[in-house]
Amino acid sequence: MHICPLCNGLRTIVFYCDQCGEKLKDEGKLTDYFDDYSPYMDADMMKMVDGYAHTRKQHVCVHLFHCNNCDDDVVRFIQE
Repeated sequence: MHICPLCNGLRTIVFYCDQCGEKLKDEGKLTDYFDDYSPYMDADMMKMVDGYAHTRKQHVCVHLFHCNNCDDDVVRFIQE
């Protein structure tokens, strides 16, 4: 069974904004923002509709990171 270390609080990963260099804030799984019920759906099922063909097969969780300084949103792939 594969689990995302960020979603489950097993570790923290720090990313920095490409535009301004500030630390990015992890806003959670990208698919959680699709609609009101998305956070409650099965993670593997949501990977089939997340817009990235490789996430389910390669056991990758797609996270949204946000820069509070320049208001930029960045997607990062987290290995499960």
